[in-house]
Amino acid sequence: MAKVHPRTSRVTTSCQYSSSEREIFTVWMKSLVINGNGYAVFNSKGEVVFRVDNYQTRHSSEVLLMNFNGDVLFSIKRKKLLVFRSWEVHKVINSEFNEEGEWFKVKRKCSLFGRDISCDVILGCNNKRRESCYKIVGLEGKSTLKIMDNEGRVLAEMTQKQSSSGVCLGDDVLSLTVEPQIDQSLIMALVMVYGMINNSL
Repeated sequence: MAKVHPRTSRVTTSCQYSSSEREIFTVWMKSLVINGNGYAVFNSKGEVVFRVDNYQTRHSSEVLLMNFNGDVLFSIKRKKLLVFRSWEVHKVINSEFNEEGEWFKVKRKCSLFGRDISCDVILGCNNKRRESCYKIVGLEGKSTLKIMDNEGRVLAEMTQKQSSSGVCLGDDVLSLTVEPQIDQSLIMALVMVYGMINNSL
């Protein structure tokens, strides 16, 4: 049986959230917590760098993104509106939530053509800027996605992971490629929003 990651994962003493080179993560859609719901994220060295857990059943209204030590980096909350859906993402600074407002907001666009998923990511929600800076594009029911900037450049892409021999490892094992100089924790938070849209969290 193929392994989720080709090398045994180990905990590191430091965690870097950006890189001068392209980084390829393995996203295993299983929680490291017994009976939990979430993801475990490994870097290219097989080290655990991010954990995702909601400690509840699926379809939770709040999900937490943590580093390998369990320190919370982001809290993502689903907002229920009459027609449109949005997700507020609060950044955690020094173990405390940013009380001035959400760090960014994700709004899903209405689709007239079935299963297309398209979302705008609005940064600076706790000030007057409120600029749409990123886009998430995918398909309903599918884990694959692209995260792009407003100029259409792909900053990150998630696809089904294959072994070195070309064998797909399953629907719950994914490969996330993040371009250089991009905040990897922010990208992972957007991946979590996409998981909430597709009811995998």
